[in-house]
Amino acid sequence: MSWAGKILRVNLTNGTVASEPLRMDWARQYLGSRGLGTKYLVEEMDATVDPLSPDNKMIWCTGPLTGTMASTGGRYTVITKGPLTGAIACSNSGGYWGSELKAAGWDMVIVEGASARPVYLYINDDVAELRDASHLWGKSVWETEESLKKSHQDPLLRISTIGLAGENKVLFSAIVNDLHRAAGRSGVGAVMGSKNLKAVAVRGTKGVGNIANPKEFMKVTFEKKKILHDNAVTGAGLPTYGTQVLMSVINEIGALPTRNHRDVQFEGAKDIGAEAMATPRATDGKKHLVTNQACFGCTIACGRISKIDKTHFTVENKPKYWGASGGLEYEAAWALGAANGVNDLEALQYANVLCNEQGMDPISFGATIGAVMELYEMGVLTKEQLGIDAKFGDARALAHFAEITARGEGFGVEIGQGSARLCRKYGHPELSMSVKGQEFPAYDSRGVQGMGLTYATSNRGACHLRSYTIASEVLGIPVKTDPLTADGKPELVMAFQDATAAFDAAGICIFTSFAWTLADVQPQVAAACGEEFTLENLNQIGERIWNMERDFNNRAGFTAKDDTLPKRLLEEPAQTGPAKGLVNKLPEMLPKYYEIRGWDTEGRLKPETRERLGL
Repeated sequence: MSWAGKILRVNLTNGTVASEPLRMDWARQYLGSRGLGTKYLVEEMDATVDPLSPDNKMIWCTGPLTGTMASTGGRYTVITKGPLTGAIACSNSGGYWGSELKAAGWDMVIVEGASARPVYLYINDDVAELRDASHLWGKSVWETEESLKKSHQDPLLRISTIGLAGENKVLFSAIVNDLHRAAGRSGVGAVMGSKNLKAVAVRGTKGVGNIANPKEFMKVTFEKKKILHDNAVTGAGLPTYGTQVLMSVINEIGALPTRNHRDVQFEGAKDIGAEAMATPRATDGKKHLVTNQACFGCTIACGRISKIDKTHFTVENKPKYWGASGGLEYEAAWALGAANGVNDLEALQYANVLCNEQGMDPISFGATIGAVMELYEMGVLTKEQLGIDAKFGDARALAHFAEITARGEGFGVEIGQGSARLCRKYGHPELSMSVKGQEFPAYDSRGVQGMGLTYATSNRGACHLRSYTIASEVLGIPVKTDPLTADGKPELVMAFQDATAAFDAAGICIFTSFAWTLADVQPQVAAACGEEFTLENLNQIGERIWNMERDFNNRAGFTAKDDTLPKRLLEEPAQTGPAKGLVNKLPEMLPKYYEIRGWDTEGRLKPETRERLGL
């Protein structure tokens, strides 16, 4: 059956830990990870709770394929109510932590209440206990991981932790595992910080069994790995260039948001993309990119490991940043670079390293800096307030803001609230490029129309990982659609949203969907969990998950008015590129989307939709 069948419930207020059996009826309806964890959250918690109160819960959850020999089976999710948005938050991470929890014999960890003092959760197979973390409070992600491995004398201990950003309740703070893999979005780290929970350290030696049909599982996973190997994206592009291969592609089609979305193309894109990372520097003759890296069980290996130029102004007197560390991926390179008009690759890597070290989402951080720089150029913010000149393109300002935000100092405290709150405070809410309070990722929806509908309807605020229509609209996967038209996009977005929910629930990486469809995932799930998991069943599980999340948000207070985009994207046409003269056509797409979803005009589930999906 592939589930471990066991939950660890942790009450921080009482200081207790307890084992309980997994609800198998829910597991068969919601599969695992994002789906199953969210089911537990919505059933156990009032949707109106304050995200930073003890009444909010946090759930670390694996999928049935997590820890198995399925390719990319190292994923886990953190589910909670997000402080950045007030909506459902479900942040996915790779690395090795998820597979370690599964190997310890647990499907999920549910954390309730809040501790009166800093603690960490230690799990060693069946043994689980809360331990004092006073000595870890105030330490970075890196220092925490090193300290716990040393104190437990176990270099194979896997640690999911927050840094200073989570402790300081930066609203886009992340939870980081394996030094530079992160459950990155929506502020899940701030929730962890509000609970005085510094880390969850796991050691699992049991392995993962309970496969329904082991021989069939070995056969089908081998076949599906070959598909990944033979595919141009998963077998060549991502291993060689990582997600950074997209920088030049998205720039050329006129969909690279630049200078807080004022522009759709960045003249400095060539300086911060995959090619630049692989080109020897003029200063020392060395390449920025050292190697690629894979998460547990991954046959793609899209991760980047990089080294900053030791002579660069950001690190010339900071030797601790001279070593190899987690490198830039496309979203981070865009947010720290093009979003701010900065084309200094080394400065981008420095800011990225600080995000890893102290646990911040580089997308929301970088996009918030874009708003700060626009407000500065307008004269709304001053050098006295910011502590530095901050015009678009200023790499020194970017580095400065990364430092003070991570440490919670000066204007960094305001940056740490995200662009929606910051722009509203200074009288220009329209300059926050966000949906439901969460900042956009790296695609301008004037140049890729489906992404506008994707952002507007995303259950966790603006997000590309809830419906990556770039695959179809730009890359032609699984079929090519026109990025400049609204025709057919409601159906496309719904299909991507439901399929992505099913991929996430299985416990595998969404990047496999460049080569796989659900028809490739289904036989793996069926062999691991049982023949009841047909293609039709998986499709409905994805749809059920999406609607469950939507229903939670409705109960939290979100309505149709929140399914919108900033005026800049709806009223200011793109000035260059293939999309020149276009705005996003959301008003044309949204009513049709509601109709095919089975929602009413206020964006609420109709009774017949609830009944059909068993909600």
